[in-house]
Amino acid sequence: MTMKTTATIPCPAGRLRVGTSGYAYPEWGDAGFYPPGTAAREMLPVYARHFSITELNYTWYQMPKAPAMARMLPKVPADFDFALKLTRTMTHEIDPNGWRGQVARFREGIAPLVQAGRMAALLIQLPPGFDRSPDHRRYLALLLDELAGLPVAVEFRHRSWAEDRVFAELERRRVTLVTVDAPDLPYLFPTLEVVTNPDLIYLRFHGRNARGWRSGDMQKQFDYLYSPDQLRQWSQETIPRMTAQAHEGIAFFNNHVRAQAPKNAQLLMRQLSLPR
Repeated sequence: MTMKTTATIPCPAGRLRVGTSGYAYPEWGDAGFYPPGTAAREMLPVYARHFSITELNYTWYQMPKAPAMARMLPKVPADFDFALKLTRTMTHEIDPNGWRGQVARFREGIAPLVQAGRMAALLIQLPPGFDRSPDHRRYLALLLDELAGLPVAVEFRHRSWAEDRVFAELERRRVTLVTVDAPDLPYLFPTLEVVTNPDLIYLRFHGRNARGWRSGDMQKQFDYLYSPDQLRQWSQETIPRMTAQAHEGIAFFNNHVRAQAPKNAQLLMRQLSLPR
């Protein structure tokens, strides 16, 4: 399924940036990505030697605070950007009476990145139980209204959202539909080449460990190493088709166990002949 957008400037190869979902994993030192003894506070500068973008995981677990956001900027080069996950109190643990206040706090927290022009995208990752019910549709519409003006991307986990009318509404709002690579399970949102925002495509590689996803154990869920042939299907087919419809593209690997994410990210970059 492919949605055609209005005419756009194709995304130049150098504007497709690849990174990982999170970077502060102590086990990545044991796996050889970080030098032995690298402290958590030193991981971001080391990571930035290899990649020009990262997806911040911790903002899903806790509300971002402006001073912490500001402190990250001097640690990375001027061409390094961030994607951020919306905090779980607006996606997974929604307070029907307080979520708007949560949005306001989130906006305050990310202000340093927004003002510096260093925020590539804001990811709304919705849980598998967030199906396309009337209440969920209404809430998502209101949430997108509150986040207007930010580069928003939505990742659905429930298959019921795979509808043309959903894609058309995202296109109207200029919101990016996240393209996912994940196990082919009956309830999960499928892998689709649908471009809803000519400004940005957003790819997330979760791995294909179906047994791990069924277990609910996150260590097992994201324990997967893509083969060169599996990524070549993306680098030679899917990614060129999608980047031809957008100005920019970002891709993140979420298979973080044993530093498989940076290995696969670097492999995809080599296949695409991308710089750091």
